[in-house]
Amino acid sequence: MSIAEKVAEVKKTLVGYDNVKLVAATKYLTIEQTKELVEAGITDLGENRTDLFLEKYNALKDYDINWHFFGVVQSRKVKDIANRISCLHSLDRLSIAMELDRRLTKPLDCFVQINISEESNKQGIPLSQTKKFIKSLAKCTNIRVIGLMCIGKLTCEEDVLHEEFAKMQKMQKEIQEMNLDYAPCHELSMGMSNDYLIALEHGATYIRLGRIFLE
Repeated sequence: MSIAEKVAEVKKTLVGYDNVKLVAATKYLTIEQTKELVEAGITDLGENRTDLFLEKYNALKDYDINWHFFGVVQSRKVKDIANRISCLHSLDRLSIAMELDRRLTKPLDCFVQINISEESNKQGIPLSQTKKFIKSLAKCTNIRVIGLMCIGKLTCEEDVLHEEFAKMQKMQKEIQEMNLDYAPCHELSMGMSNDYLIALEHGATYIRLGRIFLE
């Protein structure tokens, strides 16, 4: 099955979810495969490493692409992504927010990353620190918190995933109730190739799919 055919199959599962944005995670895709995705109609692409992002960004400049960044942002590499991406999904440090704020030429849509599974090998802030962290971003005038992001636990236990995604949805609503101009938090970035259908049940509005296009 070609990448275009796989894209069509995925889109069938999203019928009825008109508010959901499909972002293709291109970590495992070559530049040629990434071109196939774009030509199949996916124009929101995401990378999680700066070097791979820059490689694809430069190679695909002739295409109309909205670039997203999912990975850890290193302070010294903020300059490489700041004004090239349309959305950052992995904001979890005030120091990075401040560096971005200094370098951005216009406001950037950001998701605050939550370590919802509380695993030590995952990035993100603890769920209990979400409100405090978002309040700390008030002076970063170029940072716009459009939502929360998480990576669900890698597990076959669907009950665990339902619980995690439900907690994210609950926290999103609590942030919305804070009525912060710089943090409307109307989006949820959660759900990957193995669990996006469960994430959709809990209000995911951005899903990040990669491996599904290669299976």
